[in-house]
Amino acid sequence: MNKVILVGRLTKDPEVRYSGGENTLAVARYTIAVERRFKRDGEPTADFIPCVVFGRSAEFAEKYFRQGMRVSVSGRIQTGSYTNKDGMKVYTTDVIVEEQEFAESRTEREANRGVHQQAATKEAGNGFMNIPEGIDEELPF
Repeated sequence: MNKVILVGRLTKDPEVRYSGGENTLAVARYTIAVERRFKRDGEPTADFIPCVVFGRSAEFAEKYFRQGMRVSVSGRIQTGSYTNKDGMKVYTTDVIVEEQEFAESRTEREANRGVHQQAATKEAGNGFMNIPEGIDEELPF
């Protein structure tokens, strides 16, 4: 059985593209940072897991998911490969998302907002966990 369940924070807003042809299909890509259970030298570590979601779920992610939000996804792992422009074979691993949902309430998100912004500043500007202002307006919870 190929099944994965992850809970983590979005590293940036989802990127959405639409397939060509008669029946266009939304395809969203995002990465979630999943903290590891064990930490080295007292520093937190995380794995960065690329996720792909299709159709109406992709449109939902585009509309409501924002950098820094804690989300839960379930789906399957898919591996693949391609040859890049330099002739090198590149191997890929993605989670094909079947279900996605918010993993924190609005209250929790607002309470944690300052903590995540401080962490982002401490990370020397890599942007991880920086929650944009004004995202509460569109969220359904």
